[in-house]
Amino acid sequence: MQPFTYERAATPAAAVAAFAAHPGAHYIAGGTNLLDLMKLQIETPAHLVDVSRLPLLEVEDTADGGLRIGALVHNTALASHPAIRARYPVLAEAILAGASGQLRNKATTGGNVMQRTRCNYFYDLARPCNKRQPGAGCAAIGGHTRIHAILGASEHCIATHPSDMAVALQALHAVLHVQGADGERDIPLDALYRLPGDTPHLEYTLAAGELITGVTLPPAPAGRMRYRKVRDRASYAFALVSVAAVLDVQDGRVASVRIALGGVAHKPWRAHAAEAALLGQPATEATFLAAADAELAPARGWGGNDFKIPLARRVIARTLHELAGEA
Repeated sequence: MQPFTYERAATPAAAVAAFAAHPGAHYIAGGTNLLDLMKLQIETPAHLVDVSRLPLLEVEDTADGGLRIGALVHNTALASHPAIRARYPVLAEAILAGASGQLRNKATTGGNVMQRTRCNYFYDLARPCNKRQPGAGCAAIGGHTRIHAILGASEHCIATHPSDMAVALQALHAVLHVQGADGERDIPLDALYRLPGDTPHLEYTLAAGELITGVTLPPAPAGRMRYRKVRDRASYAFALVSVAAVLDVQDGRVASVRIALGGVAHKPWRAHAAEAALLGQPATEATFLAAADAELAPARGWGGNDFKIPLARRVIARTLHELAGEA
């Protein structure tokens, strides 16, 4: 690990100022991803600004019936919070499907959505990776691609985003609150992430030094919701394909629907094409399969992950079918 300096911030404003005063700084809270990257020297921050003691630990009701979650709420606490379990069960299910109990005890809400890819080639310093070194090439293309993207990828990067929680937040229309040198602003979660294009090293739309201070969930949507994750083993494994779905069925037809996918793209993937194909249609298996086909029409496999396309089709349809049956 490379040498670095360290300080602990007492307020969000102090954290932003400390970051600005130290070129090459990084924020650290739980450190469940950053410390691994530092040990491998993928990340080599010159200065760490510890934000773990900031007063961002509350889960509070908003005036319109939504929920505001502090950026430092740990994953275990969030999954077990009564308001999350009662009003946003898809989020609790997604959090509990991720990582291990020990990691969830340390991982934070803000840090979870900022995870970097778990692509094997990103972690292997002996192999070229456009994320680590722009222009070096993508060793994953032509390599072992089982865990890689089928949507939104490019010839420069086929990595996937690893978070489970962020997939549920995507389906729930979560909004991030950030603070930076130019003040505070809100960012819809979907707008946080960039697709790889020809600049896969640019992963987020945050300005340098912007700090996530919280996440707001709008009032819970109508209908039933579920998170389904398909992976190689029952625990402590990243998704091959996951689905966060919210479905409201009225008189046998789809009144409203939200679908987000994990394990298939560079970001938590909102299935807009599938949603559009479902609205107003009969809540039947045939309709769900047709909607999945509409979403996956542009999907592309890279050899070792070709199976993800039919797998995603089945997981989308199965999840919606179960929710429709419960309704």
